[in-house]
Amino acid sequence: MKIKVAITDDHPIVAQGLQLVLSNETDIEVVGVFSNGSQLLKGLQNQIIDVLLLDIYLNDTSGLDLCKQLSVSYPEMKIVAISGQDESMIISQMLQNGAKGYVLKNAENEEIVEAIRKVDNGTRFLCKRTQEALSKADAPLNEIPKITRREKEVLMLISEGKTTIEIADQLFISPHTVESHRKNLMEKFQTKSTASVVNLVKKLGLL
Repeated sequence: MKIKVAITDDHPIVAQGLQLVLSNETDIEVVGVFSNGSQLLKGLQNQIIDVLLLDIYLNDTSGLDLCKQLSVSYPEMKIVAISGQDESMIISQMLQNGAKGYVLKNAENEEIVEAIRKVDNGTRFLCKRTQEALSKADAPLNEIPKITRREKEVLMLISEGKTTIEIADQLFISPHTVESHRKNLMEKFQTKSTASVVNLVKKLGLL
């Protein structure tokens, strides 16, 4: 019996490329291609899917949240994240939310095929670069760190290109306090710069 696979990605070129790769496999059948979360949810009402290739960033929802929702609603369906992001926090959060595999979009075709077969058999699969990203992390994060209202305000101003002095003036706090917030945020998100924190927070939909 063929493994029934669905692809959800809002980039047509990526979706078509995945479909083409899988069309050469005799034990895999692509039964659905969806461009966003809404289309996928409708498709799941009429189609049984064994393995779902899910992009993390869709134009109508967060793949992170959608993965968590689907893992509860369709526990028999195995989810493989297909992403261009190799940040350890995002990888860890996706796995925490129920994904059984994580493959970067620039992975070898063989890794994508292997991921489908492995997760269908109940084995977790991480492509080589995903494994490398996790191994380089100081300590895997089990969940997305929570940020305070003040930290969010500081991040917003950093994202606007404000300096420490400008942020301090605008928020009526001392430059030392701003620097403390910067340091705390980098520690929370395990990054070496607040610019990286801003990027991660935006990707995670927190800003």
